[in-house]
Amino acid sequence: MLVRDLMKAGVCSVSPDVPVGAIVDLLSDRGIGAVPVLEASGALLGIVTEADLLRRLVLADEVPTGWLRSWFEDYDRAAERYARAHGATARDVMTRPVWAVAEDSTAEHAARLLEEHGIQRLPVLRDGRVVGMISRTDLLRALLPAGPAEQPTDTSDQAIRDAISARMRQQVWAEAPLLSVDVRGGIVELGGYHRSDAVRRALCALIASVPGVRRVVDNARELPPGSMSA
Repeated sequence: MLVRDLMKAGVCSVSPDVPVGAIVDLLSDRGIGAVPVLEASGALLGIVTEADLLRRLVLADEVPTGWLRSWFEDYDRAAERYARAHGATARDVMTRPVWAVAEDSTAEHAARLLEEHGIQRLPVLRDGRVVGMISRTDLLRALLPAGPAEQPTDTSDQAIRDAISARMRQQVWAEAPLLSVDVRGGIVELGGYHRSDAVRRALCALIASVPGVRRVVDNARELPPGSMSA
């Protein structure tokens, strides 16, 4: 699924000189968590989020730094944080550089950016211009089960076994030479040994997601501590 299928289009934006108070009103009135900051040309400069604005409250609750600790303070970092927390305009408080994603990117790529950078949402670009916004909540729709037309027609036991083997080969942790996989009537039975409990849980999840699998019966045991495993 692509970002364009999940994003919210027609997103609000502000210029860099908009007062912070106006941004607070905008986020509150529209019930949104962030607003992109655009140049007059439409180019993306940054983004102002709820977290950016809440810095004012966080800073007000901080305990003043003691004289000894102040020797080790990063003055530039502290000054930058203060400036962003007390800035008067979008330019002063916005986060930059801002991570963004193209509208024809996959949902998986957008989710990876959010996860890697610990952020909640991404502006969506078309030819360098913002056309929407996609959040973690929007991406949840990509997890909905695929429709019947997307399901494979062959769900025989052999096809299921082949699909399990193919998926296991794609995962470095899934190499399991001491594990047996038997499929009968769509029921997958595991025997032999798992290398660890984490691998056991991951393999069961992998197998259960294969189309045609009705149930996973795990009769395999975990290798004893100190046993040789591949």
